[in-house]
Amino acid sequence: MPPAGTRPGEELDAAAVDAWLKPRVAGLSGSPRVTQFSGGASNWTYRLEYPGFDLVLRRPPAGTKAKSAHDMAREFRVQQALRPVYPFVPEMIALCDDPAVIGCDFYVMRRIPGLIPRVRLPEGLTLSPARARTLCLSFIDRLVDLHRVDARAAGLESLGKGAGYARRQIEGWTVRYGEARTWNVPRFRNVIAWLRAHVPEDAAMCVIHNDFRFDNLVLDPGDPTRVVGVLDWEMATLGDPLMDLGNSLAYWVEAGDDAVARATRRQPTHLPGMLTRREVALAYFEKSGLAPRDTTFYEVYGLFRLAAIAQQIYFRYHRRETRNPAFRRFWLLVHYLAWRCARLI
Repeated sequence: MPPAGTRPGEELDAAAVDAWLKPRVAGLSGSPRVTQFSGGASNWTYRLEYPGFDLVLRRPPAGTKAKSAHDMAREFRVQQALRPVYPFVPEMIALCDDPAVIGCDFYVMRRIPGLIPRVRLPEGLTLSPARARTLCLSFIDRLVDLHRVDARAAGLESLGKGAGYARRQIEGWTVRYGEARTWNVPRFRNVIAWLRAHVPEDAAMCVIHNDFRFDNLVLDPGDPTRVVGVLDWEMATLGDPLMDLGNSLAYWVEAGDDAVARATRRQPTHLPGMLTRREVALAYFEKSGLAPRDTTFYEVYGLFRLAAIAQQIYFRYHRRETRNPAFRRFWLLVHYLAWRCARLI
C-alpha cells in the first residue's frame, strides 16, 4: 500500500530533517516530498523522496511507551549488523540521537522498492492457489534463513540475555500488559498462569525478528512470490526460534476462522493456496531441521503477546496521546484474543 499524506498530530518537521540529513548524504538536493506510511500501529514511518533518492525515516510515537520499546538506535544498529549476512534488511543511511532536531531519536534508511501485502494484495496483483502457496513457502524460507544467521559472526552475540528466553518473555509481557491495562479489558490471569506452568526449555538460541508477518515483508514486483525485503526490526533479539514462530502464527488468519478473526485480519493468509497454521508449523520444522513438537504453548504465547501489544496501543489512545481512529476499538480485540487463548488452552 503506498504512503498517503500524514495523519493529524503526526506531521514531520521536514525542514529540520532536511537540514540534518544533507551534510550526511552526498548528492541530496532540493526539498523532500514527505508522505507517511499508513501501515503499522507503533513507530511512525515516513517516505522522503529527493531527486535520485528514495529514503524512509523511522521515529517513535508520541506518548507513553515501555522503556525498552521504540529504541531507534538499537533498531538501526541491529539492521546495520544484519545486512551483510541477511541481505533482506534495508540499507541504513544515518542515525540521529540529538533530540534538538525533531524532539526524538530517528533513523533514515534506503527504501526497498516492491509490494507490501497487507489486508488485501496490492492493486492489480492476483495470485493463483499455486503461487499463493509458493509465496507462503517463501515466507517460511526467509524466517528459517534468519534463524540460521551466525549471531557471533554478525557481531550480535550480546543482543540477548542467554538461556531462559521463553520464561523472560512471559514475565516481561505480563508486566507490560499489567502496566497498560485499562478498566475495560480482561486480566488474563488464567492465561498467564497456564503459560507460567508450561514454559518449555529453549529449542535453540538464535537471531529472531519477533514480528515476522506478511505486512513486514517486501515482495518483488516482477515475481510477487519472492521476498526481497524484511522490515520493522524494533523487537529483534537473540531468542528461541519457536517463540518467533508463535508470534507469526498469532497473526495468521485462515479462510475458515471465525468472523472476528476474519474481520481483524491484517495480511492475505486467507487466500486459496495459503497454508493453514498447522501446515506453516510443519513446514517450518521440516525446513529448519528442528524436531517437530506441539505448538500450543507458542501459539498461546503469541496471542497473549499480541493482546499486550494491542493494549499498549489502545492505552495511548485511551490517554489521548494519539487520536488515530484505527485504535479506538482495540480493547475489543484484546477481549477476543483472551477468548482465543482460552480455546487453545
